[in-house]
Amino acid sequence: MDLDVFVTAHRAEWDRLEELLRRRRRLSGAEADELVALYQRTSTHLSLVQSSAPDPALTGRLTSLVARARSAVTGTRRSTWGDIGRFFAVGFPAAVYRARHWWIPTALLSTLVAAVIGWWIGTHPEVQSAIAAPEQLREMTRPGGQYETYYSSHPAASFAAQVWTNNAQAAAICLIFGAFLGIPVLWVLFQNMLNIGIGIGLMTSAGRLDTFLGLILPHGLLELTAVFVAAGTGLRLGWTVVDPGPRSRRTALAEEGRAAIGMALGLAAVLFVSGVIEGFVTPSGLPTWARITIGVVAELAFLAYVYVLGARAVRAGESGDVEAADRSAELPTAA
Repeated sequence: MDLDVFVTAHRAEWDRLEELLRRRRRLSGAEADELVALYQRTSTHLSLVQSSAPDPALTGRLTSLVARARSAVTGTRRSTWGDIGRFFAVGFPAAVYRARHWWIPTALLSTLVAAVIGWWIGTHPEVQSAIAAPEQLREMTRPGGQYETYYSSHPAASFAAQVWTNNAQAAAICLIFGAFLGIPVLWVLFQNMLNIGIGIGLMTSAGRLDTFLGLILPHGLLELTAVFVAAGTGLRLGWTVVDPGPRSRRTALAEEGRAAIGMALGLAAVLFVSGVIEGFVTPSGLPTWARITIGVVAELAFLAYVYVLGARAVRAGESGDVEAADRSAELPTAA
């Protein structure tokens, strides 16, 4: 494409579009129709320039024109409480449900890894001695030791806030850095499973596995599910880089990335609930069965939320992406 000829042929249209966008008074009906038509043509021009003769200056001008024209054509939309309600009732559960083929295998494999690590440490004294000195291990695993006092070492409210912050950061790392082919996600998962496996192994060797499970299950079921959902979504985002499917890689990453950002907000709320349980229920004086029951109920409630509301939303065509009005305009693709 001869860029000079192209610019000469269409400059008048761009100048006219810019003139309409600068108008301070309300446009007439004919002018509004003209604005829409020029916006559509300029979008096509931008696509042609980007694909055939990318010129930084011209691309910058047309990009700005298209963005301003889109804003003028579609108008601005303010978020409302209704948007938040719709997100938690439709968007978030749909996104989690759609990602189930990633996070469920992630959960199963990760749990298996933690169990294997726990068995290995629990049945090999030499491995235990490499972790810490015998007196330190006894201090950690004895009744009233570090594993038990950890959950009551700080005031419940501040402990819950600290736990929520740490877990939200781990989930965010899985979601944000999933685009790096999922490698950071695998590292975060391994670190979490290693810590759990060490606890299982050491407490098993001390004959106190039941105490350990009574401490970790009340909050851990929901907490780990949130981490597995984040990890599975991050891995799916990483796979999108490798195989975007029928979509262009840019479009696929934009769609999956927006869903991942929304997932981060939803999982923050889920992790807040698990943090409250860890701060107030886990160290409480309730019987072990009561504490575990609370954790199981919270976990089942979340799964029902995903599989009932999420499945219904997906059947209705919801993908977990943001509203169409909030997405960037899709430019026509040049043939």
